Amino acid sequence: MGAKILEGKPIAQKIKEEVKAEVEKLKAEGVTPCLAAVQVGEDPASKSYIRSQRRSCKEVGIEYKLFTLPENTSKEELKEFIEKLNNDPSITGIILQMPLPKHIDAREAFCWIDEKKDVEGVTPANLGLIAFDMPRLAPPTALAAIRMIEETGEEVLGRETVVVGRSTIVGKPAALLLLQRKFSATVTVCHTGTSKRGKLEEHVRNAEILIAAAGQPHLIKGEWVKEGAIVVDVGMNYVEGKFVGDVEFETAKERASYITPVPGGVGPVTTAILLRNVVEAVKWQREG
Repeated sequence: MGAKILEGKPIAQKIKEEVKAEVEKLKAEGVTPCLAAVQVGEDPASKSYIRSQRRSCKEVGIEYKLFTLPENTSKEELKEFIEKLNNDPSITGIILQMPLPKHIDAREAFCWIDEKKDVEGVTPANLGLIAFDMPRLAPPTALAAIRMIEETGEEVLGRETVVVGRSTIVGKPAALLLLQRKFSATVTVCHTGTSKRGKLEEHVRNAEILIAAAGQPHLIKGEWVKEGAIVVDVGMNYVEGKFVGDVEFETAKERASYITPVPGGVGPVTTAILLRNVVEAVKWQREG
């Protein structure tokens, strides 16, 4: 019969409606959530993402501020600027736009953000809380992948789950989140080493739940997908004038029970969860 397509837009809209209601409640209590985006230099590729952030924030009533710093901003100057935002009570969430200039290490820069304002969940503190089974602000893309699985209504407990990709913003946190007691999935993480040993196909074929987040177009062949599997494709690869995922969609959808499209699947949900993280950040800050 083919897979049910997990469209992201209706899920994202539901999350945004919930966020909008919470923002209105916070405003009634005298608190206005405000997301600060920091861009170093004028990278053209990030402009569309910034427009999307601004538009989405306006949609739910979150204030949005963009701070653009010169390309030659030093590491020390960026750190000082982020610390000012950390100490500004009117700023409740901070995003550091990628890419940064080559002379600034992104991982080091993430460490400068106050974990209670880290709406992208990239600080060591927030990633560590996931490992402690106490997540507060987790990476939105990883949370979006989990939300897509939850939307199926299928049982996750003990199921063979394969995550392809080990990035700190998707693969690793998604695997850790699925290991939480509330899910208790049986998780395998595959990466370049798995491919070099020729074992990727073997693991994918065993996956009852598959999260593809390697960033390689059509890395996962549709014929590898297990019959009845849930497939969440996080990949967003621009090939020959169009976006494609990490999974061969057309073949995979004939074998899976559920599958996310690219584009239009995980992406819209990621944006909505980023907004939710802004609200969650406010709540954490108000705890004192």
